[in-house]
Amino acid sequence: DVDPFYYELADAIVDVDRLRQALSQVMWASRQIEDLRDEYTTKVRNSDVDTARKHRKQAFARMADVMDQIEEDLRYIGDSRDQLKVLPDIRPDEPAIVIAGYPNVGKSSFVNRVTRASNEIAEYPFTTRGVQIGHFERDHVRYQIVDTPGLLDRPEEDRNDIERQAVSALEHLADVVVFVLDPSGDCGYPLDVQLELREEVRELFGDAVPFLTVANKHDRFEAVRAESVDATMSVTEDENVEDVLDMAVEAAAFEPDLPTRDGGE
Repeated sequence: DVDPFYYELADAIVDVDRLRQALSQVMWASRQIEDLRDEYTTKVRNSDVDTARKHRKQAFARMADVMDQIEEDLRYIGDSRDQLKVLPDIRPDEPAIVIAGYPNVGKSSFVNRVTRASNEIAEYPFTTRGVQIGHFERDHVRYQIVDTPGLLDRPEEDRNDIERQAVSALEHLADVVVFVLDPSGDCGYPLDVQLELREEVRELFGDAVPFLTVANKHDRFEAVRAESVDATMSVTEDENVEDVLDMAVEAAAFEPDLPTRDGGE
């Protein structure tokens, strides 16, 4: 079984139904060729040399005809493979902290800070910027922290259909969402616009996923004090960053599956 996160993500990149159809056609072709092989193997064995040569030519011609019928299917499978193999290495079995918020609010700096810059930039085939994936450990559990430029950094109406489906995939991945605000507005987006996006993202993930709002540049915290903010930090000054991370870990409430004494679950 494919994890729902990767299924949704794959369907956003390639047409999964079309891919299934192509794979089905290849299976059909495989059976046809096996039948032709069995049919002509018997004919060749029971024929003289000249007749056997004709049977072999007929067999290859008919097999080639079968392959011609699935040429487009094979091409589609190959193209799909090339697109899917570059997906970011995100582990659905590891707890994930998804970072959201407008560009330039400090999301990437936060990810770099908490992962000591030991992160990777992976590419979604349909975004112009790389997806930043970092890792850190708490109590021997490895956590993923994911920043997704081009997906959770603008209103829903500005996303295309493929991006909307990719966001839907993130709903299956996130154990907690951290929405970063810049109360100063220096990011280029007024605070009220940032708060509108926050409510949209919060509604998108619903009550099933814990949601934290963090104000970066907390020297400007007075601008957002009246709003519902769970924590403040200053990434550039390295203030309260670890506290925010601890809060996210606590909200994720991840409990690893531990083996029982008899080795079962």
